Amino acid sequence: MARASKGELHNEEYELLEVIGTGNVQKAGLLLGSKNVRVNCLDEHGMTPLMHAAYKGKASLCRLLLQHGADVNCNEHEHGYTALMFAGLSGNKEITWMILEAGADTDAINSVGRTAAQMAAFVGQHDCVTVINNFFPRERLDYYTKPQGLDKDPKLPIKLAGPLHKIITTTNLHPVKIVVLVQENPLLAEVESLRKCCRVLDLICEKCMKQRDMNEVLAMKMHYLSCIFQKCSNFLKEREDKLDGLLKSLLKGRDTDGFPVYQEKFIRECIRKFPYCEATLLQQLVRSISPVEIGSDPSAFSVFTQAITGQVGFVDAEFCTTCGEKGADKRCSLCKMVIYCDQKCQKAHWFTHKKACKTLQDVREKQEIEAAKVKKNQEKQQKKAEIEAAEVNSEVGPSSPQTGCTEELVSIDPSTGRAEPKKTAEVSVPSPESAYEGDSSITSTNTLKELEE
Repeated sequence: MARASKGELHNEEYELLEVIGTGNVQKAGLLLGSKNVRVNCLDEHGMTPLMHAAYKGKASLCRLLLQHGADVNCNEHEHGYTALMFAGLSGNKEITWMILEAGADTDAINSVGRTAAQMAAFVGQHDCVTVINNFFPRERLDYYTKPQGLDKDPKLPIKLAGPLHKIITTTNLHPVKIVVLVQENPLLAEVESLRKCCRVLDLICEKCMKQRDMNEVLAMKMHYLSCIFQKCSNFLKEREDKLDGLLKSLLKGRDTDGFPVYQEKFIRECIRKFPYCEATLLQQLVRSISPVEIGSDPSAFSVFTQAITGQVGFVDAEFCTTCGEKGADKRCSLCKMVIYCDQKCQKAHWFTHKKACKTLQDVREKQEIEAAKVKKNQEKQQKKAEIEAAEVNSEVGPSSPQTGCTEELVSIDPSTGRAEPKKTAEVSVPSPESAYEGDSSITSTNTLKELEE
């Protein structure tokens, strides 16, 4: 059935849009089975059912609509918005990832020239920005699973494509997390497999730098992953403790404060080895990291992550001390200064944290004592100010009412010669609130309209 013009909807299609708002998947499935319902129908603003579901954060309905053939790249919206843009505006990472996997164009722009990632960043949805910036289509990796040119064998065995793609698209670039992902997959945790993966990552890096639309961010990420894979391969060949030894090396901290010196030096080395010295991103990273002394803020990992995934530095969130996973909420019960995402990460880090735990505990206790002193002084000053204000008020006397107040004066009655109180005309004093009457409301604007401005 041909797609109608904007706003030309059947009754069942109007009903489908209403059902999407309520989130009723079962009823939506029944409506999509009707011959009168077009999955890519357009409302009066040019929004498809998928756009509505994405903007309202209905992941199950988005999945259902995609199964029925919803077009992720429809650009009939009055302001040029796509389903991916609406997903980014909603802040739903699952929907954003789902639409990306369905083939959404990340470079599409709206009527004011903004991409989906820029739209999400504009409204502060940095998680969605990270997902979009780290997305890598599986088809681009599958290219290397087939023999090319005169090659008899593919550069990447098909069995490694899935595990490698998972690591390429991860939004957590912490070296410990990457090593754990390698360790958890027996197909990757072999010297020969890692060597082939390194080769493919280097080829993708080279292609990103030499293509017409150069992508320095993706090239740097591929190079960084290749360096980690190479380090994993070295430990598998040379160390008896294999990848466990690499994890301990990355997590081991200084006795004084627990700072992971080996990890910091390794990340700096990865950046330094980037083969394209003229890259603007490399020069920015070097300028940001080189003046910083090892152990001081910002760390090489925080600078690198912000450059690759987006402006996560402005996000108010906690990250796991062990693996860097966002949203960690479990603190060490003793020092309460380090945070973990789960008990597994806490156990993995304890071998090194126990050396600095007591020192960090002392630091925290001193900070709490100082904070208590400051709070006590503030309370004293506030109480003193209240007493002084009360004394001033008692000397001046009770204040006149703000409205309807009268002032009594003594006058002499000429007829009797007696002194009698005299009343003057009432004096009205406007309250502070009345000065703003008629100007206290704030006119709300439509979110999408505001984005356009």
